[in-house]
Amino acid sequence: MRFVSGTDADNSVARHPEEPPRHTDLLLLHETPADAATLSANEMAAIVQRYSDWAADLAERGLLVAGEKLADDGGRRLRRDGDRLLASDGPYAEAHDVIGGFFTVRAASDAEAEALAASCPHLGGRNWIEIRRIEAV
Repeated sequence: MRFVSGTDADNSVARHPEEPPRHTDLLLLHETPADAATLSANEMAAIVQRYSDWAADLAERGLLVAGEKLADDGGRRLRRDGDRLLASDGPYAEAHDVIGGFFTVRAASDAEAEALAASCPHLGGRNWIEIRRIEAV
């Protein structure tokens, strides 16, 4: 699932001249993989629809930059040990906390970023959202 909203060349969103400048925040969607294992196809489809509706609303308001669900395979981890590069699978399905996806949003303040995260359908049960401001470089 992919959510992307249009931005101009400098990755900013058009705004009214009196509107405060916005910064970009990354919402990391943390979850416990085992929690989704018992969901039916209909339950999963309803969850996906809630995320889609939420993202569409943010996009309409010019607040969504992007969003993605991460693959359930766990990906790969890379580390350096001196001159050696160590690669391993992970995190595993039995992990207690993994990042299952993300959204990148525009917010005028930390409080607005928190309000956007609080409105996300991801929150509930053991799921939680980490908010990280993206530093402009």
